[in-house]
Amino acid sequence: MSETNTPAPEAAEAHRYTAAMAADIEARWQDVWDERGTYEAPNPTGDLAGDPAVVARPKKFIMDMFPYPSGAGLHVGHPLGYIATDVFARHQRMTGHNVLHTLGFDAFGLPAEQYAVQTGTHPRVSTEANIENMKVQLRRLGLGHDKRRSFATIDPDYYKWTQWIFLQIYNSWYDAEADRARPIDELVAAFEDGTREVPGGRAWAGLTAAERADVLNGFRLAYASDAPVNWCPGLGTVLANEEVTADGRSERGNFPVFKAKLSQWNMRITAYADRLLDDLDALDWPEAIKLQQRNWIGRSEGARVDFAVDGAGAITVFTTRQDTLFGATYMVLAPEHELVSTIVPAAWPEGTHPVWTGGHATPAEAVNAYRKQAASKSDVERQADAKEKTGVFTGAYATNPVSGEQVPVFIADYVLMGYGTGAIMAVPAHDSRDFAFARAFELPMRCVVQPSDGRGTDPADWDDAFASYDAKLVNSAGVGISLDGLGVVEAKALITDWLAERGIGEGTVNFRLRDWLFSRQRYWGEPFPIVYDEDGVAHPLPESMLPLELPEVEDYSPRTFEPDDALSQPETPLSRKADWVEVELDLGRGEGVRRYRRETNTMPNWAGSCWYELRYLDPHNSEALVDPEIEKYWMGPREGQPHGGVDLYVGGAEHAVLHLLYARFWSKVLFDLGHVSSVEPFHKLYNQGMIQAFVYRDERGFPVAATEVEERDGRFYFEGEPVKRELGKMGKSLKNAVTPDEICEEYGADTLRLYEMAMGPLDVSRPWDTRAVVGQYRLLQRLWRNVVDEETGAVTVVDAEPAEETLRALHKAIDGAGADMAALRFNTAIAKITELNNALTKAGRPLERPVAEQLVLLVAPLAPHIAEELWHRLGHADSVVHQDFPVADPAYVVDETVTCVVQVKGKVKARLEVPPTISDADLERLAVTDAGVVAALGGAEIRKVIVRAPKLVNIVV
Repeated sequence: MSETNTPAPEAAEAHRYTAAMAADIEARWQDVWDERGTYEAPNPTGDLAGDPAVVARPKKFIMDMFPYPSGAGLHVGHPLGYIATDVFARHQRMTGHNVLHTLGFDAFGLPAEQYAVQTGTHPRVSTEANIENMKVQLRRLGLGHDKRRSFATIDPDYYKWTQWIFLQIYNSWYDAEADRARPIDELVAAFEDGTREVPGGRAWAGLTAAERADVLNGFRLAYASDAPVNWCPGLGTVLANEEVTADGRSERGNFPVFKAKLSQWNMRITAYADRLLDDLDALDWPEAIKLQQRNWIGRSEGARVDFAVDGAGAITVFTTRQDTLFGATYMVLAPEHELVSTIVPAAWPEGTHPVWTGGHATPAEAVNAYRKQAASKSDVERQADAKEKTGVFTGAYATNPVSGEQVPVFIADYVLMGYGTGAIMAVPAHDSRDFAFARAFELPMRCVVQPSDGRGTDPADWDDAFASYDAKLVNSAGVGISLDGLGVVEAKALITDWLAERGIGEGTVNFRLRDWLFSRQRYWGEPFPIVYDEDGVAHPLPESMLPLELPEVEDYSPRTFEPDDALSQPETPLSRKADWVEVELDLGRGEGVRRYRRETNTMPNWAGSCWYELRYLDPHNSEALVDPEIEKYWMGPREGQPHGGVDLYVGGAEHAVLHLLYARFWSKVLFDLGHVSSVEPFHKLYNQGMIQAFVYRDERGFPVAATEVEERDGRFYFEGEPVKRELGKMGKSLKNAVTPDEICEEYGADTLRLYEMAMGPLDVSRPWDTRAVVGQYRLLQRLWRNVVDEETGAVTVVDAEPAEETLRALHKAIDGAGADMAALRFNTAIAKITELNNALTKAGRPLERPVAEQLVLLVAPLAPHIAEELWHRLGHADSVVHQDFPVADPAYVVDETVTCVVQVKGKVKARLEVPPTISDADLERLAVTDAGVVAALGGAEIRKVIVRAPKLVNIVV
C-alpha cells in the first residue's frame, strides 16, 4: 500500500467508537430528536393532537415517580428507573404503540425551604436552578420524553389546578348510601327541603351561618378540625401519621413527635377505606405493596357498644370481642378524649382505692397532671409494651350494658385517641395489656372465656391473660341473655343483635386508617384557596381567583422550638405577612366586598403528586383540569384494566402508604364527581431496586472518599490508613456517589444505559462497580465494528443472504430479547444481544444487510444513540425510534436438533442429536439401541426407562 493510501493515526481514531465519538453522536442525535419532536405523543384532540394514524394505535402511558430536583444533582442510582422506563417505552413504540412518556418535577417541599432559611435564596430560585441542572443531566442520557408535557408543581398554572381539586374535595361529601362523593350543595338542598335530617334535629332555616358551617364541616371531604395531631417542635410543623417513624420521630430530621390538639385541615380519606381496599384486587401491583396498604387501612369487624355514664351520656367503644362484654371490669379513655373533662367529679368517690388516685387530692388534679405527662410521649412510646403500666382514675363510673355493674373509668396512655373511638372496655382476663394494668391498679378480673390449658377460671391464679378465638364462653349470663356454652362466633352474633335491639350498640366495621392531615406550617407549599370571615367561618375562593400565589416573605422558616417542647404552638411564615393575610374581597356571593383572613398553613408536599398523571395528558389546558376525551383515551377503563389508570408506573417501594394511597383517594373523588373516567390512577406498578455502593469508613466510623481508597491484598486503605468497607446507599454524605456525568465522559451515555440495565433484575438492589462498566462499552465497540470499518469509516455490510446458522442465532436473539424487554427483564435481553453480537463478531466475515439492520433495531431501545447513528449509516432517512421491532421467524427459533443425554445407572453413556419434536416412544427406541448404551447395559435386564423428551433418557436396570 502506498504512503498516500495509509490513513493517518488521527484519521483511524476518528472512525473508532470511543468516548469522544459517543459524546459527539449522542449530543448530535439528541439535538435532532428535539428539533423533530421525535418523542411527541399525539392526543386525540386539543393542542397536542397529531397524526390520526398514530392515535389509532394501541396506547401506552408509561410513568416514573416524580423526581425531586435536589441541589446535589443526580448520582448513577437515580436514573435506574428512568432508563428502564425509557427502554420499555422505546420497545413499545417499535411494537406499534402510541407511547406517552414524559417527566415533570415535584418541586415544593422542605429541602428548598431549608436552603432558603440558611442562605436567604428564594426557594423558587434554587428549585428552578436545580430543575435546569437535572434536565441537562437527564437529557444527556437520551431519555425519550415528550418535553411539551413537562412541568413542575411550583408552576402557578399547575398548582392552580391543585387548588381547584382541593376545592372540589372541600365542596363534596360522601354519601354512604350511594357509596360515592357528591357535591355539598346537594346535601344542603336535602337539609333545606327536609329529606335529610339536620344533625341535632333543628331546622336548617333556623341555623346561623356559623352553625350551618359547623354542620357541613362534619360532612365535607376536606375539613378543618380541632383534633389530636402529630406536632413536631423541632420542625415547627405538624405531620401526617405516615410521616412519623416507627419510633415516634419525624421522618425528616429525626425529631421527637408529640400529640397536640390543633386546628388543622384534614382529608376524609376514611370515607373511602372500603373502596381503597376492594379496588386493590384489580390492580397489577406487587403483592407486598398491596399488603402494606391493606395493613395500613386495617379493616376489622366488631361492634360499637355504649357504656352509660351518669350525667355525661355514654362512652362509646369499638371492640372486636363483644362476646367478652361480661368480662369488662373497667374502662380506659385516651388522655385526650373529649369526655374526660365532662365526667371528672369534684372529689374522689367514697372508697376510692389509693393506688387509683396517683397521690393527687382531687380527680381534676390527677387527670391534668397525667394528661401533661402523656403529651410528652409519642404514640409509639405510649404503645410500647413497658413493664410499668401508668394511668389514673377519673373519679367516674360507667355502666356495663350487659351486667349492669358499675365499672371505674381510667385514663391511660396505652389507649390512643387516633385509633377506634379513643376508649376501650377492659377485659383484663383475656387481654395481656389490660391484665398488666389491672394487676398494677388492683382491679377485678373475670374469666368469661373457658381456658383450654388447664389453668382454671380464677384469674387471680394466672400469670397472664388467656386469649382464644376457639373456646366456649363462661360466666356470661345476665338479664335477658346468656352466652354460656357458646363459641366465640355464635356469641358475637348473639350479643351484637341484643345490643342493637336495645339501641346501645350495633355491629360495625372499624379501620386503622385515619383521616389525612393536610396542613403544614410551611412557606414553600401550595396556599389554601380558603379565607375566613369575621366569625371564623371558612369560605372557598371562586375559581376566577385561582391560582392563589405565594407572596414574597422576608423569613421563610416556621418558628421552631426545642425538640422536646411538647407544649409549643405553631407559627407559620405566612402568618407574619399581614398585608397578604388580611384582605378585602368580593367572593361573588352577592355580599359585595367583605374583609377576610387568609388561611396561613400550606398544603403538604404530597398534594402536587396526587394528580400529576392527569396533567401530563393535557398540560396546556387553562379551562379544565383535563379534556374528558383525552383523559378517557389515555387512562380510561379497558379490557384487563377495569379501573383504568396508567399502564406502567415505576418507582420506589417506600411510597406504598404515602403517595400511592393519597393519589388513589384523589382519583376516586374526581371519578365520583365526574371529572375523570379512571377510578384508579395507576394500573400497573413496578418497584425498581436500588443501586448500592461501597462505603469506606475510617477508625472513627466516618465515611471517606471512595474514589481515593486503594485496595492492597484484599484490604482497603485511605491515605495510607486502613479503612473498613461495607455496602450501603449511594450518596454525597457517604462520599461514594458516582455521577452519570462522569460515566458519560469516560464511556458515553449508551454504555451507562446498558450497564445499569445489565447489572441484574430491575426489581433487585445491586452494587455499583465502575470497573465493570467497560464490559458494556466493549459490547458497543464490537457492535460498531460489525457495521463500520474503523480505518475508513465505511459501512462494511454486504447485500447477501445470511447463512442458516446466522439466521438461527439472529431469530433466537430477537425472540428472547423482545420477550424480555416486554417483561422488563432488560438484563437477560442484553445477555442475549451480547451473545448474538459476539457470535457475529467471531464469524470473521462482513454482516449481511438483513442481519446488520435487525441487530441495530434489536439494540435500539437499550442504546438509542449508537443505534440511530448506525441506522442512518446503513442508508435510512427515517429515525430508528419509529421503526418496527424485529419479529422472530418461528422456523429459525426452534432448533433443528437438540442434544439428548442418555443415562444408565445414573451415569451418562450417550449423547444423541434428535429433533426437538421427537416423541417419547421414538426417543426411547433410539436410546436403548444406541451402541454405547447397549455396551453399558452388558446384557442386564432393563427394569424401567424414564423419558423426558427431547433432552433426557434415564435407564434403570
